[in-house]
Amino acid sequence: MPTLMVTGGCGFIGSNFIRLILANQPGLAVVNLDKLTYAGNPENLAEIADDSRYIFCQGDIADRSLVDSLLVEHRIEAIVNFAAESHVDRSLLDSSPFVQTNIVGTQVLIDAARAASVRRFVQVSTDEVYGSLGSTGAFTESTPLAPNSPYSASKAAADLLVRAAVHSHGFPGVITRCSNNYGRFQFPEKLIPLFISNALDHQPLPVYGTGENVRDWIHVDDHCRGIAAALRDGDVGEVYNFGGNAEMSNIDLTRKLLGLLDRPESLIRFVPDRPGHDQRYAIDCSKAESELGWSPEIGFGEGLSVTVAWYLANTDWVERIRSGEYREFYKQQYGERLGDG
Repeated sequence: MPTLMVTGGCGFIGSNFIRLILANQPGLAVVNLDKLTYAGNPENLAEIADDSRYIFCQGDIADRSLVDSLLVEHRIEAIVNFAAESHVDRSLLDSSPFVQTNIVGTQVLIDAARAASVRRFVQVSTDEVYGSLGSTGAFTESTPLAPNSPYSASKAAADLLVRAAVHSHGFPGVITRCSNNYGRFQFPEKLIPLFISNALDHQPLPVYGTGENVRDWIHVDDHCRGIAAALRDGDVGEVYNFGGNAEMSNIDLTRKLLGLLDRPESLIRFVPDRPGHDQRYAIDCSKAESELGWSPEIGFGEGLSVTVAWYLANTDWVERIRSGEYREFYKQQYGERLGDG
């Protein structure tokens, strides 16, 4: 049976991808290598834990001997690399884990994949590597890289390592970049699940600056379908952008969430802007549409309503996460800014 390695598969996007790939490819097995840092949650994959095609290994992508052994033992044919430190605010507090996992870890995976003659390597990246847009235009795959945070800089570096391996060694690498994801199982430090959880508890919703920063939103299921298409049909050395064609300012999104949750706008609390906050992201997906036959299928209104409903039905899942390390980070990040009221 062909076997795929997914790194970071207990995280938000990785776990959704594993469920999708196992459901749609019954002849495929998946090895999930995840370090289980604060955002890695095996509970995200509880429904497939007993599937004979699913193998979980706790470990670090920067551990070369472990990666080597897994590639050989399971005869891995392809790797999809989701493993990453991914929160901008955390990278501003301490960038060292981002360098270690996102850059060093990616290079270890590349070296190990080359040694094992892995036939396909998909590097899952972000539109944040392109920097910030003005009021018009959209990122294309040829937009110059101009990352503005330690997180995005580490992801850009990883992308360039894959690109260099393709050019220098004929490495079978493909890079995907996406806009902001949302959906079920997203760790509640990210905007949508954070604001849902806070609103349900009648707690303030901390909006950076004036809330006019604009993001393009893509449902995680659409993103995962795109990654699967790039894994299957993407050309070696190419980059593919995935977006949801759903631009919205943070303040408008906040108001929309409050409306869906029947909570007052008085919960909105404007806090000092994050350093170097990118103003606007927008993705041009025409290359993925023409070359991979992919396009987003889930409209933002529908996707957001379904997402809110999932969090309403899974409050226990959220609370189990928020009772851990996340609370300390939340206090450090927002506590002094929110004050008492």
